[in-house]
Amino acid sequence: MRPLFHPAIEDVRPEAILHALSDPERAAIFAQIAGSGSGGTCAAFANMRERVIPKSSLSNHIKVLREAGLIRCERQGVEMHNHSRCSELDERFPGLAMAILSAYGWLPGEEKAD
Repeated sequence: MRPLFHPAIEDVRPEAILHALSDPERAAIFAQIAGSGSGGTCAAFANMRERVIPKSSLSNHIKVLREAGLIRCERQGVEMHNHSRCSELDERFPGLAMAILSAYGWLPGEEKAD
């Protein structure tokens, strides 16, 4: 398997964060990852907001979040565990990611009420 790309925090760009969180499903996934202390597996996000996300779409959402520098992924057997990089992001761009999630009405770990 080829290694996963994780940008160094100094290479994370605000436009990449804005792009990644411009999609409501990605923002919801990131809010859940940011709110869980131990991260989550990709399978945990397949049923978001009473809607099933196809595996191919979910893989792409995770990839966009990872390449934007919002999450770190690590393989553990056949599962992929995702962890937020909120503390690193807050040092580089104080409050940016949480302000975007707040605009959606999400707090990390909560699902938005439709």
